[in-house]
Amino acid sequence: MRAGAGRRGLRGGRLLRGLLLLGAVGVGLCQAEASVREEKLSVSTSAVPCWSVEEFVVTEECTPCSNFQIKTTSECRLTGYVEKITCSSSKRNEFKSCRSALMEQHLFWKFEGAMVGVALIFACLVIVRQRQLDRKALEKVRKQIESI
Repeated sequence: MRAGAGRRGLRGGRLLRGLLLLGAVGVGLCQAEASVREEKLSVSTSAVPCWSVEEFVVTEECTPCSNFQIKTTSECRLTGYVEKITCSSSKRNEFKSCRSALMEQHLFWKFEGAMVGVALIFACLVIVRQRQLDRKALEKVRKQIESI
């Protein structure tokens, strides 16, 4: 055994102990932050929309938002579509963000178009590469025939 082997083990032990202490402090901070978040959630329950905590009825189907609604209503900013709902127990009328079938169809066809475009690009690349390899193979065969 070398002379300094035991000292390295002690230094590694100190390092490990320091890392464990640092981890314990980090876990303590995360727990404190989580309790603060829980307090904020319990305080701000009045800001929760009624449709997330009780049953509701859709009074107006999913419609596109106007430019004014998009600028002023937070529900319109998410998808650009909104539906009007009435909560059952509190009888409150509210707006809820929704996804329109027309919007989904447009997104689907955009995605399909993009995939077809990418497929065409890669098909062209494959054709170009195959032609290069064919030319190299023909050149190799021609050189072999000439050398005979």
